[in-house]
Amino acid sequence: MKITRRDFLKTTALTSLYFAGFAAPGYTNSGTKKNLVVIMLRGGMDGLCAIPIKGDKNFEKLRNKINLDRTLSLSSDFDLHPALKTFKSLWDQNQSAAVHATNIPYTGRSHFDGQNLMESGGKIPYQEKTGWLGRGMKIAGLTGNGLALALPMPLLIRGVPMNNNYFPVGHKLPYPSTLKIIQEAYKQYDEKLLSENLEIIQTRELSNTTSDESWVLASNAANELSKTDGPRVAVFEVDGFDTHAAQGGTNGAHADCLSDYDNIVRSLKSSMTKEAFDNTLILTLTEFGRTIKQNSGNGTEHGYGSAVLMAGGLVKKAQVHADWPGLKRKELFEGRDLNSTIDARSIYASAMSTVFDLDFKRIQKDVFWGENLQNLSDKLFKV
Repeated sequence: MKITRRDFLKTTALTSLYFAGFAAPGYTNSGTKKNLVVIMLRGGMDGLCAIPIKGDKNFEKLRNKINLDRTLSLSSDFDLHPALKTFKSLWDQNQSAAVHATNIPYTGRSHFDGQNLMESGGKIPYQEKTGWLGRGMKIAGLTGNGLALALPMPLLIRGVPMNNNYFPVGHKLPYPSTLKIIQEAYKQYDEKLLSENLEIIQTRELSNTTSDESWVLASNAANELSKTDGPRVAVFEVDGFDTHAAQGGTNGAHADCLSDYDNIVRSLKSSMTKEAFDNTLILTLTEFGRTIKQNSGNGTEHGYGSAVLMAGGLVKKAQVHADWPGLKRKELFEGRDLNSTIDARSIYASAMSTVFDLDFKRIQKDVFWGENLQNLSDKLFKV
């Protein structure tokens, strides 16, 4: 069978999966293994579509063609998109929550720059060569035998040794032509490191399926994360949130993307052991939100503030945590976007502090260069 780079990329277009940070040999239940799952929502997830504010008539007027005709109730202030059924089920069990009106400190509206910064955790596009999750894993000592089900390895988890591995969809070992693609993709890396990684791949026993559906990958991830000597970090990618036209409301393009996210969470929940899920934290990551006002194509443009969705047993309680800025024109960013009042990096630093059992100040210093971040650990997570 011949596989082209285009065919290879097609198999990972919907949802890619990366494992990282395997537990040390001999790890047992005498210690609590905690897992961190990050789901990257590429394209700019519309936080006000996923978690709309209740009773704002001006907001409803500005989106009269893409309003939700039904919602799931979360609180006195916020509703939930009906596509997020698993999220709502976990909410009712105090195992999901959200942070609203948040984003990384980026306002440039470029997908390329924004996605680079959401993964690096920096402020200047392309300045950093490692990701915030990779740096956090490194100081936590999670440096062994990562695994990727897509090519290339995302910036988010670069920066920790032995993490540039690939496992092909549907086959125990890569075809020679596939290995050649990998060598081309990673030719900028040290040849000895690449050789070591490929050797690990060829001896790995993890089996997969021929499907690239998100729920299948999530089910496989759940099985691995449940192992006491398995990975402690998994990263998914869901594309398609760049809804400039025909965004839809209850149904449509954005709803389909939210369903992809929800299916990942559902599969993780259903396939993980109870103990593993109780000690797992699932977070979303996106480059920016969408404009408040719909455009002439019944879509939305690149915006600023969005929301971070959280799930898993390490969530403290069901809540929408926000320093709500308001949606009046004078309260919007540049008169058009939901403002961001919480630096999303504070959420991610707090999550790594909780899951990796690291001091928040150390993460603040060594992962985010001493940026002025807020420790939200005790507000958002079980510590």
